[in-house]
Amino acid sequence: MATLAVTRRLDLTDEQWARLEPLLPVPTRSGRPSAWTRRQLIDGIRWRVRVGAPWRDVPDCYGSWRAVYALFRRWQRAGAWAQIVTALQTRADAAGLITWDVSVDSTIARAHQHAAGARRHPSQQQEPPGGLSIEPEDHALGRSRGGLTTKIHLACEQGQKVLSLIVTAGQCGDSPQFRAVLDGINVPSIGAGRPRTRPDKVRADKAYSSRANRAYLRRRGIACTIPEPADQQHHRKNRGRRGGRPPRFSPDDYRARHAVECGINRLNATAPSPPDTTNSPSATKPSSTSPSSTTGF
Repeated sequence: MATLAVTRRLDLTDEQWARLEPLLPVPTRSGRPSAWTRRQLIDGIRWRVRVGAPWRDVPDCYGSWRAVYALFRRWQRAGAWAQIVTALQTRADAAGLITWDVSVDSTIARAHQHAAGARRHPSQQQEPPGGLSIEPEDHALGRSRGGLTTKIHLACEQGQKVLSLIVTAGQCGDSPQFRAVLDGINVPSIGAGRPRTRPDKVRADKAYSSRANRAYLRRRGIACTIPEPADQQHHRKNRGRRGGRPPRFSPDDYRARHAVECGINRLNATAPSPPDTTNSPSATKPSSTSPSSTTGF
């Protein structure tokens, strides 16, 4: 009984399930109902995402591991997890729980050893990746001295909730992904109206200080707090009057950038397993597709 109590201590509460259940896809399959409830299977997915164990090690209290994996994979291919996250963001924004001061950063994740050997072209895999996004040709796996790595680029609002997330190979730079991360912010509104895509302010570190990024923010009317690196300051001063004025920067406001660091820590705390691109049920799957691991809503 002690093992069972530890296993289920972070399962969905009744209040959390009451919020989540209306957002789940409506079953379309006819026939005999499943022997396990959706709540059981989703708790099993959350347990596996949190622990990082192989799918075959999912405890029996959550149902058959095959049923748990099948639900995860079926909804991942249909884009259901992304739709659930979007619906949670919509309700959070309507309740005033999203602060539209956004911080951008990235983090490196070591890939599992089983991630090596995937086919070069995703279309040639035994089972196509599926999902709403296109599988990168390199499977978002990059090589470095430490082995295969994936870089996660994300934007967090001031409440440490992830609003946008993309993955690239580990050796990719931060600045080229700045625009893609911000363009990924899309929070629909309840009822009529366009989705919210523009934050009030963006905070980022020196890696994102480029003329192209600052011009992009000015074009969209977004305020920013991004420090200017020493080499850019030197080049600007060397140009004299042609170098222009230094960009505005407030050290006090920059301290609020801790939100994205805390958001990354939350991801690390709920997703200890490294990402993988294989489609075998016994392998480690990316945990970013589960709504409980990508948002705090």
